[in-house]
Parts: sequence; structure tokens; C-alpha cells
Amino acid sequence: MKTDFQLKADVTAELAWEPAVNSAGIGVLVNDGVVTLTGHLNSFAEKVAAERAVRRVAGVRGLAIELDVKLVAAHQRSDSEIASVAASALRWSVLLPPERIRVEVEKGWLTLTGDVDWAYQCRTAEKCVRGLVGVRGLSNNVVVKPTVSTRDVAAEIAAALARQADREARHIQIDVEGGEVTLHGKVHSLAEREAAAGAAFAARGVTRIVNKLEVGA
Repeated sequence: MKTDFQLKADVTAELAWEPAVNSAGIGVLVNDGVVTLTGHLNSFAEKVAAERAVRRVAGVRGLAIELDVKLVAAHQRSDSEIASVAASALRWSVLLPPERIRVEVEKGWLTLTGDVDWAYQCRTAEKCVRGLVGVRGLSNNVVVKPTVSTRDVAAEIAAALARQADREARHIQIDVEGGEVTLHGKVHSLAEREAAAGAAFAARGVTRIVNKLEVGA
């Protein structure tokens, strides 16, 4: 087990290693394995990159984000400009159903609404717009339309976890109610916790993941 001092050093080093992040603007606090990031960044895309960098570090038990996005003058855009470009980006993606995702922008904060058939399409929609110039934040309110299926969703998810991460799969309990999947148990790292949720999210008919997996030795 890493001490908080060791964990802080590793997180700081990983942020400095990530080329998409200016780590000079980020403060790192660690308490009992929970990492808090503070400071100001120049774009929402940089904020996402910083979060991902921390999640890669072994020993992180939790993550709190207290980062603000302060756009430089060259990155400032009107809400109408952001909305227009975001709508175009969504239309140009072959992975998304046409005309089913809507865009709203208020003071640089972009909100996605609508519905899709697969969970991965929710993530795809977010990826299409979160790196756009002028975006200060993002709310992804796109929902997955539940599909009627007789397949055993829990068994499919368990099989996927076993294929992708057999060590964690043995300690994960899967509960399914409608399109909602709840994961219980223990994994070894924050990255493994998110990998398990990602595998479950890929199953047909899954509309929501409740990730109650604990990170421990």
C-alpha cells in the first residue's frame, strides 16, 4: 500500500507526464488514498485529460475534481458558435443515429440531450464535442433506449469481465434490474473499477451503471 505522500508524488509525476495537461496549474491533495485536484485550466479537454491521468495511477481510491476552466482569449466563442459546431460534429459521426441528439449551450457549458440505442453511443457523443474550442463544461444527458431482449444480461457481462480481466471478475457481483446494472465487490485499483464498469456498459440493453465496486488490496 502506498502512503499518501507516495501517492501524491506518483499523481504529480503522471500529470507532468501527460502531454495534454499543463500540470503547473494543478494542485494535488491526497487524503487516505483519495486524490483532490485543484486549480485552473485553459480548456475542458485539458480537464478531462487530467482526470484520466490520475485514474491511471495505481493506489488511487477516489478522485475529487475542483478544477476550474478559464478560457484564454483565443479560445472564447459565443454560445451560438459552439452550438453550431457541436451539432455539426455530431452529424458527421457515423457512429451516432442522425437527428436524435440535441445540443444546448449556456455560457460555454454544453448539454447533450436525446436518445440512442447503445451505451457506447452516449460516450461517442461526448467525445465528439468535449474538445471543441470554447467549451467550459459538459453535461451528457443522452439516454439509452432500453431494448427488449431475452438474453441473460448478467451472464453476458460476467463473461465479458472474465475475458477482459479474470482476476477482478471473480470478486464482482452483478445485479440487473431492467436496463440498470449494479456492480458490487472489490477490485485492486481505480482503473480496474472503471474497466469493469466499461465492460458492463457495453452490453446490449444496459441503460445505466451503478458502480459500487470498492478499491482495495
